[in-house]
Amino acid sequence: MDQSANTPHKPARRGGEFFLQPTSPTQRRYEALRAYLADGVPAATAAQRFGYTLAGFSSLVRDFRAGRLELFPTTRPGPRRAPAKDAARARVLELRLTGHSIDEISAALAAEGTPLNRTGVWEILAAEGLPRLWRRPHHERGGVLREQLPRAKVLDFAELAAASPTRVAGLLLAVPDLVALDLPGLVRKAGYPGTREIPAISSILALLALKLTATRRISHVDDLATDPGAALFAGLATLPKKSSLTEYSYRLDHRRQRAFLAALDSVMLTTGLAEGKVFDLDFHAIMHWGEDPVMEKHYVPRRSQRTRSVLTFFAQDSGTHNLVYANADLAKATQNREVIAFCDHWKQVSGADPAMLVLDQKVTTHKVLGELDQRGVKFLTLRMRSPSLVRHIDNLPPTAYTTITLDRDAKHRKPKVCEELQVKLTDYPGTVRQLVVTGLGHDIPTVIITNDRTIAVKALSERYARRMTIEQRLAEAIRSFHLDALSSAVPLNVDLDVALSVLASAVCAALRRRLPGQATATPDTLQRHFLGVSGQIRNHGQVITVRIDRRAHSPVLRAADLPTTAVPWWGGRTLRYELA
Repeated sequence: MDQSANTPHKPARRGGEFFLQPTSPTQRRYEALRAYLADGVPAATAAQRFGYTLAGFSSLVRDFRAGRLELFPTTRPGPRRAPAKDAARARVLELRLTGHSIDEISAALAAEGTPLNRTGVWEILAAEGLPRLWRRPHHERGGVLREQLPRAKVLDFAELAAASPTRVAGLLLAVPDLVALDLPGLVRKAGYPGTREIPAISSILALLALKLTATRRISHVDDLATDPGAALFAGLATLPKKSSLTEYSYRLDHRRQRAFLAALDSVMLTTGLAEGKVFDLDFHAIMHWGEDPVMEKHYVPRRSQRTRSVLTFFAQDSGTHNLVYANADLAKATQNREVIAFCDHWKQVSGADPAMLVLDQKVTTHKVLGELDQRGVKFLTLRMRSPSLVRHIDNLPPTAYTTITLDRDAKHRKPKVCEELQVKLTDYPGTVRQLVVTGLGHDIPTVIITNDRTIAVKALSERYARRMTIEQRLAEAIRSFHLDALSSAVPLNVDLDVALSVLASAVCAALRRRLPGQATATPDTLQRHFLGVSGQIRNHGQVITVRIDRRAHSPVLRAADLPTTAVPWWGGRTLRYELA
């Protein structure tokens, strides 16, 4: 009689739990079949031990015996064939053996009618054990050259064709909003430099065009550079090349971005794109995919690990949910004081400190919170749950809690709150108001602290719950403006990129207001339905007409506010719209 079903199944030695308590489906199948087929454990016992039903385990044994079950897969999931790579394989190897780099090979394949991107070329070479080659200067590449793009320069409207097709006619829908934001004035106040060929505003517009059209990286500018719509948007004959746009960020410093955002925020206040009272603050780590020992390590939530990254800081206007501030010129040693830097920024913009800051518990320290209190700035944040705080919460009697009803459509609408008015914090000069909140769907209570002693408990709880909208705005920026496509391994050079993400967010917010029924449309939705629509540019001398092709959302444009606008960077020429 088998005794294994009647005795506890314990490992003979320490470490044996790995084999008796498998964690992956593959290992679980293996251990169950081995117990039944090799060790002679009864089927019912093996099924129970490894979490199968008896019928399911019987099917497993049947499939294994029939050879239909692969216990140790040797192939990766997904397609087993790649026709494009198979068609180009021989030519890739031929070009590589004659000394051509991945870029050169990819360009040659495109010219020969068997296109394959750089990743596909590299996979073929890696499978053959061939290393990468550095790209060579154009004059050394022989017959394998990329297409030579025209030189970027200010657009001569006399040379502009009478009619030009464009893939991004919708991009020009953003021009009236840029004029309303006084982009030329913002660029002047920031002191952004120009060159002999390209004015400063055209460089900024070229970079902005990439964000508004969801072009992932500066290195992909070639896909858009010669499009008449993108070039006209920037007031150029063609967009600058990758090297020019990359070099532009190296000429700047954080002082210019700070002046740019200050000027932009002033306009956002006057145009109603920001209310300027309550702000949500948060950090965002942009992961670096290369190996750079200079970069600091920060926690990257999407990777659930600390890794080399650029730490950025964002502020959102709580009333309008629009981004108003960004900074990538941060280091671990100074990141706790970024809330003070934002208060200084906003005082410069509006003449007064923010009324309230809502922030995550890791944004700053208790000592800096004390500085905010001394400046008269109200704050609202979470408190870290130390062992002593957890013991304090566990000892609170049920009578200490009061039930409140939140004005929201959610499952957990009636949490219980314990309010304490005189709570002492480490390194904080004074006391704070503390709310211990249960019943929000979390296993452990939420602890909110603030120096605002007048706001009602219900309003306080709802106000912090709305802080999550800044995470939504950052997710939108990552998705729409490719905020996570790190533009440089040098944090200061990322600074211009995040500042332009704030500008792109403001442009999308302004465009939303002119499109009926699109008040909640996210930037990527605007890009798909409007900014990325094709059309035609018609040159009438002093008037430029953009004819936008018919699409599913054309009725929205027909009902939209599409003003005729004089464009300063076009020499005062007028832009107007037509719908197909």
